[in-house]
Amino acid sequence: MSEKKAITIKDLTVYYGQTPALNSICLNVEEKEYLGIIGPNGGGKSTFLKAILGLIPTIQGEISIFGKSFKENRGTIGYVPQFTLFDRKFPITVLEAVLMGRMKKGLSPFFKYKSEDKQIARELLNKVGLSSLENRQISALSGGEFQKMLIARALAINPKLLFLDEPTASVDAKSRDQIFSLLEELNKDMAIVLVTHDLMAISSQVKTLACLNKTMIYHGEPELNE
Repeated sequence: MSEKKAITIKDLTVYYGQTPALNSICLNVEEKEYLGIIGPNGGGKSTFLKAILGLIPTIQGEISIFGKSFKENRGTIGYVPQFTLFDRKFPITVLEAVLMGRMKKGLSPFFKYKSEDKQIARELLNKVGLSSLENRQISALSGGEFQKMLIARALAINPKLLFLDEPTASVDAKSRDQIFSLLEELNKDMAIVLVTHDLMAISSQVKTLACLNKTMIYHGEPELNE
């Protein structure tokens, strides 16, 4: 598998119990690629991201991230899951939430963030336009603000590859445009894989398109037709 590819996937197959979720998926994603993934509900889009990230077991297939396994490249990958998975009532500030992205495995009970961690977190909040909200409780954020915070958290490790699962779902039009503008800027420095239902934005934003319905129906130019 080429180290020049951000992602190389061969014959990826995933089952939930006896039910096939993904079947023989093959895909290459180039460095600094911007890939949009679309497909019907239940078509396996979120499952596909989770399989690449090692969050669910696979039946067969090979997955390579920059020529190595996910575990070997964990520190180069940012992930923004669907924000509906988060407890928005959890008592934590915006800055604290972004700082969580700086945490590493094997922490001691008396772990403290370094001043460098806080500086990076504040720089990222500024980057996503939330610097004035660093002390606000996450429960007080709008949908768009919450999504930007999750993106900032994912960027805290300075990734080379960024996965996002429906980052513009349930956000207003202004926030959606701001998020897509931010992703366009981020793509200058990293590869992006975006799962979305936002078909209007797909054709104008991404460089390549993948249509997924348990298997890969199409992968190529972002030209939408019937």
